[in-house]
Amino acid sequence: MIVPMKFRGHETFAVRKGWLSKGMKYVERNGKVFIDKTENPMDVLGIGSNMVKSLRYWLQAVGLTQESAAGRRIQSLTEFGRRIYENDRYVEELGTLFLLHYKLASNRDGATSWYYFFNEFNMSEFNAEDFVNAIQSYVLMQGESPIAIRSLNDDFSCIVSTYLPKFKLSTKKLSPENNLDCPLGELGLIDILSKERRTYRKVSPSAEALNPWVALAVIWDRAEGKTEIGLNELLTAQNNIGRIFNLDAIVMLDVLHKAEKMDEIKIIRTAGLDVVQLLRPRTFLECVDCYYESLN
Repeated sequence: MIVPMKFRGHETFAVRKGWLSKGMKYVERNGKVFIDKTENPMDVLGIGSNMVKSLRYWLQAVGLTQESAAGRRIQSLTEFGRRIYENDRYVEELGTLFLLHYKLASNRDGATSWYYFFNEFNMSEFNAEDFVNAIQSYVLMQGESPIAIRSLNDDFSCIVSTYLPKFKLSTKKLSPENNLDCPLGELGLIDILSKERRTYRKVSPSAEALNPWVALAVIWDRAEGKTEIGLNELLTAQNNIGRIFNLDAIVMLDVLHKAEKMDEIKIIRTAGLDVVQLLRPRTFLECVDCYYESLN
């Protein structure tokens, strides 16, 4: 069975600061905000028509909202979105950004290029051509028809804009009031190698930046009922913490040691075993709740 893929749903706009907060606020007030015939969505949201489409896409791509599959496409907050709205409405906490990034980068159907970039694309240094050629090959191997090169180039540009602040990309001096940056740029998962050659590299965050409850949320979300997981699986399996967060083995172990001190896991590296035992049954949302409780 061919799994659906989605490209260029963002209308070439990366998420801008304040967008997700605004989107959650108005979806909570009126689930029909994006399709309302009585109130113009552009007037309500204060953004242009293409940006309205982009915001509608992004809210779903990062897992904050969902739309009814049939009938009128009314949006509502997901259980995850409800947690964010209640605990970090203005999307200011670094852990919130990591959680949103996880939802986005693991969303193969709704944000295929993001999924591919973090889970399948193995080049640590690259340019647009490297990415476009690689993902086109991936698409064909999945049994899909070729994707328009323009769409793949637009996705690559949007990925770069998602994780790189504008001042790093621009050769011109930008105003401090510039609000075009994507909040996910704070995660530092991509850096620029050369502005002239337009080359980039993946970057591993520091162990201090990644809260252990965020890592546990992902681990439990991917555990599929297992209570023992190999360290190599955590590091290299699709949608797990190593791939999703660009972690190298040293940083990953540092994060896991923090979780071990919380008595949530046990790292076993004896008798030829390199595994993590999950000591307390958790769900993704329970770990999210524990993250916000830990902030208080």
